[in-house]
Amino acid sequence: MQKINIIWFRRDLRLHDNAALHHALRSGNPVVPIFIFDRNILDRLEDKADRRVEFIHAAAVEIQLELLKIWSSMEVFYGQPLEVFKRLLSKFAVEHVFANHDYESYALERDQAIRNLLISQNVSFSTYKDQVIFEKGEVLKEDGKPYTVFTPYSRKWKANLQPFHLKPYPTEKYFANFYKQPAKEIPSLYSMGFLQVDKPFPAKSLNEELVKSYAAQRDFPGVNGTSRLGVHLRFGTISIRELALRGSQISETYLNELIWRDFYQMILWHFPHVGQYKAFKPEYDAIEWRNAEEEFNRWCTGQTGYPIVDAGMRELNETGFMHNRVRMIVASFLCKHLLIDWRLGEAYFAQKLLDFDFSANNGGWQWAAGSGCDAAPYFRIFNPYLQTRKFDPNLEYIKKWVPEFQEFTYPPPIIEHDEARKRCLQVYSSALKKQAH
Repeated sequence: MQKINIIWFRRDLRLHDNAALHHALRSGNPVVPIFIFDRNILDRLEDKADRRVEFIHAAAVEIQLELLKIWSSMEVFYGQPLEVFKRLLSKFAVEHVFANHDYESYALERDQAIRNLLISQNVSFSTYKDQVIFEKGEVLKEDGKPYTVFTPYSRKWKANLQPFHLKPYPTEKYFANFYKQPAKEIPSLYSMGFLQVDKPFPAKSLNEELVKSYAAQRDFPGVNGTSRLGVHLRFGTISIRELALRGSQISETYLNELIWRDFYQMILWHFPHVGQYKAFKPEYDAIEWRNAEEEFNRWCTGQTGYPIVDAGMRELNETGFMHNRVRMIVASFLCKHLLIDWRLGEAYFAQKLLDFDFSANNGGWQWAAGSGCDAAPYFRIFNPYLQTRKFDPNLEYIKKWVPEFQEFTYPPPIIEHDEARKRCLQVYSSALKKQAH
């Protein structure tokens, strides 16, 4: 039986500039590409019109079409990874499995279970860095400890950067090493219990003109000033090396946004308790949240009576995207105006965001709540009216998403800003004082 190696795609859904794929194709054996629609994840999704599943499905089809041109095919499964690998081991004489690193709690457990299975069958399992530029302990302080503040981390990140970090992997040179086999069928969305929405996804290409004006325009939600490439980075349909290279040549502000991704992945690695939904600063777990269900529902549906907050939530619900400046405003509003646990907001974003990435989502929410690394201090409470005046001065964004904001039908503010601010300061300071004693 012919020996083969496997490339296991996960959140790296591309053939171009892919670290694990490059190593697999140069490994000596024909390479069988696989992808698993993981039931351990999909079975937990309540929304059967989840557009992320549709995005992944479209990306898998795109890879398959490229492979068919070179007489190869990807094996695509709908099941549990351990069971899928047992089937693969019975079907092929597998010598080596290649994949790229994943850093989240479930992924680490999954990979360890697969590694144990493969070792028991004398099969090697190698993983590589691909979705970040620097990972784990590659950017540390002089004393060897991890950074917990972004600005010094970003300075060290840039100081450590060498041309080879951004050099693409020339996978195309080795495409002849893919295993030749007839086309394999990809399970349909319908067969997996999901619906197809058929709304367009953001384009995969970087708009360089937009990036040139990124620093000036990125904070204004009414302007098309951001790249919208988050979903492509999340599922690896575009290479982080490619984006970081172009970003470093055009806009340092844009590059900084990419560095935030590395920063939050590093935080997750060094401080795994945040992966268990605990506050980065443990004393913040003592805050007594109100968690008023009706108020949370009004926040979710964009009915708080604060137009900038409601616009953001409606944009999220309608499109799966929310402008980054508005993400900060709505998150601060939930935690500090309504005193609702940041974990509830984090979970709602996890359900709705196309570009949901655990480390960045958790980091952003903890920043807003004051409990995270490099977080806004608890006494900094965004005033939605001032944020509107500063970042949506002509109300373009609000008019688009909350056209009725001046009508009688629009709800009054769920709570007055000054009252909310006083209440928040009292609750936070009381909890933190108790922890200090």
